[in-house]
Amino acid sequence: MRTTPWTLCGLIACALMTANCAGSRPISTVAPPRLVLAEATTRPCGLATLPAAPSLAELEAAYLLRGAQILACDGARRLAIEALTAERAMLDGWIGVETQGGRAASPG
Repeated sequence: MRTTPWTLCGLIACALMTANCAGSRPISTVAPPRLVLAEATTRPCGLATLPAAPSLAELEAAYLLRGAQILACDGARRLAIEALTAERAMLDGWIGVETQGGRAASPG
C-alpha cells in the first residue's frame, strides 16, 4: 500500500492534537468559594438632615444622630472589608488546591 505525504502529515497532526488534549488539565466545574455579606454592608448609609430653621435642640440631636450613623457606616464598611479579605484568602487557597493537582503546581 502506497502512502502519500499528506496521509503521514494528517496522522502526525492527529497524534499531536490527541497528545496535547490529553496533557491539559480538565476544566473545573466546582464554583469558587463565596462569602455572604451581612445585610448592613449592602445597604446605603444614611445621614440625618436638619429642618429649614433648626433650633438648638434639633442641632444637638442631629449632631449626635449623625455621629452614631457615621460609626454604624464605618462598622459596616470594616465588616465588608474583612469579608472581602477572607473571601480572597479562601479563593487563593482554593486556587492553590486546584493547581496542585495539575501541571500548574507552583514549587514550595
